[in-house]
Amino acid sequence: MATIKEIASIAEVSISTVSRVLNFDEALNVSNATREKILRIADELDYVSSKTRKVKNKKCRDIGIIYWYNYEEELDDPYYLSIRLAAEKKCNENKFNLVKLNDDSSIEDIKNVNGVIAIGKFASSTIEKLESANENIVFVDFSPNDNKFDSVMADIGKATTEILNYLYKLGHRRIGFIGGQKSDNTDEKNLYIDERDIKYKEFMERKKIYNPEYIYPGEKYTFKTGYNLMIKALKNKNRPTAFFIANDAMAIGAYKAISEAGLSVPNDISIIGFNDQPSAKYMVPSLTTVRIPSEYLGNAAVDLLLENINGNREYNKKVIIPTEFKIRESCHKI
Repeated sequence: MATIKEIASIAEVSISTVSRVLNFDEALNVSNATREKILRIADELDYVSSKTRKVKNKKCRDIGIIYWYNYEEELDDPYYLSIRLAAEKKCNENKFNLVKLNDDSSIEDIKNVNGVIAIGKFASSTIEKLESANENIVFVDFSPNDNKFDSVMADIGKATTEILNYLYKLGHRRIGFIGGQKSDNTDEKNLYIDERDIKYKEFMERKKIYNPEYIYPGEKYTFKTGYNLMIKALKNKNRPTAFFIANDAMAIGAYKAISEAGLSVPNDISIIGFNDQPSAKYMVPSLTTVRIPSEYLGNAAVDLLLENINGNREYNKKVIIPTEFKIRESCHKI
């Protein structure tokens, strides 16, 4: 079992920095990369705080957390990182013992926790495994279609329609969609459908401007994916005049591809992102996007899980967190 001093030595930071990160000090000014590095080292060395050790002695509840993203992917997409940190902080405040789960966790490991928080989109095989081993599960940023589970979601459908209406009112008719798609394998039943895809198609068909050639699906919600997909889109002679992009990280990659092609945002191409990560307002031009209060998703997931554990509800709940449309400088009127 590691000490704070050992973690600080490996992470090459001060002992106080490690202590504040592990205690989820919101006032600490440290980069996400450093914070994630410290948390990863603590996980690898099986660090347990003195508070947690006391709580364990009192037979506190064990809460399992399973993540869609790995550490490197989280750093590329801070949205999921902030959800996870918020959920972990809430559990820490309630003096619960966190148990890290993954796709390789045994049925016994999943059974041994009082409840599971699943952050991200999961294949049906993973969902079935969780369901078979534990009856208290909350999905975050994902709601399986069978409605068997509690879930916490941002109001993505409403936000997508708001984005597309905005672009339409600016005069855009060739509106492209760059989205991420993650699958653990090629089995069709293990693919998830993003609500943004659904609302995009519904809106475009309703306005009679739908063109499947304007859709560019990828594998991950990362800078590189956004960059590569925009390069592909720019090769289209009848390319869209505006793009709705599934998250801000991908939008940053798209900006780079547009600039390298000798074009500019928004004069040549209008861009709208999603998530409103901290860098969005500092991009040039500043990125029009949708703010999702990710910390609320993490907090709500813990509240929902504890309510179910304590109350033994006979029905499931789906909590919808509202979003906020942030209009900045990345869109141009036709």
